[in-house]
Amino acid sequence: MVEFLKEVPAIRFMALRRRWYAISVLVVVASIALVMVRGLNLTVDFTGGIVFELRFTKPVDLETVRTALAAGGLEDFQVRTYGTASELEVRLPPVGTDAAAAQGGRILDALRAVDTGVRLNHYDSVGPQVSQQLGEQAALAVLMTLLLVLVYIAFRFRWRFGVGSLVASLHDPIVAVGAIALLGIPFDLNVVAALLTILGYSVNDTVVIFDRIRERFRSMRKAEPAEVIDRAINETLARTIIVSGCALSSVVFLAVLGGETLRGFAVALAIGIVIGTYSSIYVAGAIALDLGASARDFMPPEKRGDVDDLP
Repeated sequence: MVEFLKEVPAIRFMALRRRWYAISVLVVVASIALVMVRGLNLTVDFTGGIVFELRFTKPVDLETVRTALAAGGLEDFQVRTYGTASELEVRLPPVGTDAAAAQGGRILDALRAVDTGVRLNHYDSVGPQVSQQLGEQAALAVLMTLLLVLVYIAFRFRWRFGVGSLVASLHDPIVAVGAIALLGIPFDLNVVAALLTILGYSVNDTVVIFDRIRERFRSMRKAEPAEVIDRAINETLARTIIVSGCALSSVVFLAVLGGETLRGFAVALAIGIVIGTYSSIYVAGAIALDLGASARDFMPPEKRGDVDDLP
């Protein structure tokens, strides 16, 4: 058993749930407004563009390459490795066929300051149709994850907990996407992977709390539902703090040391960890309580004898 708090606290989480409901609604509305008004900083994964594959004679540092490209007058580019450390991929926004060759020449001129032997292996255009398909598949992946979460929670616990978990699972990625729009983080497939990871993290935290709630409903049948849920959350609070703290510290190091390629993923994941921890307490459990969760949900059904068995 993890010992972080010397004794189980007695925080009345459910007493303040309606205030947190209001805050959650405001944050969700603000997130949706940010996405609609400001928009997302979509990368060529979703907008289309030109992909240039380059080979260097030696391993190169991505930050050095980005600095050289910026010094060469190139804008809105992405740089990532696609093979070894000496093979890089540079992505630029959509341009005409003739302009693509000229852009390739500009890239080579800029990168010769890093390696005089650099050469362009191949370049290709990612059309808007392919990008649209990626966007649709990403949205479908998120929706399918939400549906499976609802089914899993509803079967493992009860429908009231399934609804609470679904709302929490919707709440977390919406707020995370709003924060991504606010910060202007490049929205690419790495960020989509972070959103799916956020869903998994939030569900895992919620399931741990729901398991303890089920145990306490069985052992505290005469207590009020709000008291039972508070007790369960307080008993798992030490575990929640430790797990969230360890995950968050790892993601922060990834954001600082992982380079530009992983920075968007790491920042989005860090936001999701904080939001997911909050929603497991103040969204999932609170909604289950307001939908009428009680000890009766976890009592075995009464067995009734058949009429023919009566004396």
